[in-house]
Amino acid sequence: MQKIKQWHQFDTAAQVADAVVEQILSIAEAAIEKRGCFKIVLAGGSTPEKIYQLLANAKTDWSKWMIYYGDERCLPANDKDRNSIMATNALLSKVAISPANIFSMPTELGAVEAARKYRLTIADAGQFDLVLLGMGEDGHTASLFPGHQHNDLDDTVHEVYNSPKPPSDRISLSAKTLSNTRKLFFIVTGDSKRDPVKQWKLGADLPVATISPVAGVDIYIDKAAIN
Repeated sequence: MQKIKQWHQFDTAAQVADAVVEQILSIAEAAIEKRGCFKIVLAGGSTPEKIYQLLANAKTDWSKWMIYYGDERCLPANDKDRNSIMATNALLSKVAISPANIFSMPTELGAVEAARKYRLTIADAGQFDLVLLGMGEDGHTASLFPGHQHNDLDDTVHEVYNSPKPPSDRISLSAKTLSNTRKLFFIVTGDSKRDPVKQWKLGADLPVATISPVAGVDIYIDKAAIN
């Protein structure tokens, strides 16, 4: 369970996006200076998309960024509903980042083979510098859903079936892998998130509560989601 939660509240989703962009660029600069690269795990969703659009205009050493994904739907490689396609359209196709530094989940191969291949990718990644995550109306994050059991707690990448949101087949980084990061931001916006946020604060057993980096988590949230 999470020991440290830092809440950062803003009036609007746009202000949340601006604040997160500022923090991402600061963390990237420090990581590149200290370790020569910046390893970030991207999330899907509308507010992350806005963040990526803002980042496309930012000044940073894109050649040192290494891009990973928290989860992906099992869809054809160019399907518009894939997180990787959203991130490519919003950001990655607009900046000078090498394709060799972008580690998409190969879910067009199906959940079993995609998870197997991405386990190898994660084995080479080591610790992330920053993980971005959202939260669903049911308290899910990445493709870790309430009521789903993943018996191998040491697994780094889970195959996900019977997702309550289509498509049913996905893969997701495990809670253990998502927690292997120096910094982790939850990005939570909109009044549809009020109930799960209340449950989270009260200590409910939600997937968002299973992500527990040593440094704790930072939650960037708008007024609509917390009031």
